[in-house]
Amino acid sequence: MRILGIDPGLQTTGFGVIEVEGAQLHYVASGTIKTRDAALGDLPGRLKIIFEGVCEVVRRYEPVAASVEIVFVNVNPQSTLLLGQARGAALAGLVSCSLPVAEYTALQMKKAIVGHGHARKEQIQHMVQRLLSLPGEPGRDAADALGLAITHAHAGRSMAALESATSLQRRTHAQYRRGRTL
Repeated sequence: MRILGIDPGLQTTGFGVIEVEGAQLHYVASGTIKTRDAALGDLPGRLKIIFEGVCEVVRRYEPVAASVEIVFVNVNPQSTLLLGQARGAALAGLVSCSLPVAEYTALQMKKAIVGHGHARKEQIQHMVQRLLSLPGEPGRDAADALGLAITHAHAGRSMAALESATSLQRRTHAQYRRGRTL
């Protein structure tokens, strides 16, 4: 099974592709989609670059599943909104290519890769290098994307086992009152 991980960012979106054979993980590709060619204030142009870049990665490496980092809330709300839009462009690219998408927080990815949720970028780079037997450490954004793909490789097996044992379904019957699910 081939999995694509996406670490969304407005200036640099990381991607990482791995192949899963049983318990073995194999590196396929990684890199970044950079939006620096678009004018600094051209948000729609940057989002288009992300969308088209994600579509190109999907066409080139033909993954069967994708995982994307869930945006966390920054101190600066404007930065959070911009990051959310970049994430939306990446998600739109994935679903337009008919890929199933799993979502993980940075904390979940760090726990899966390093073993604790407060890991630094350097620790993620090092562990991704070790887990995939790479000759050198990948760049920060690519390492996060590869980490998301690895997280999905491990979590996906667990979720598939649970799904075959029980019927896991999203709640569609819940009603909302005052912002809470009943």
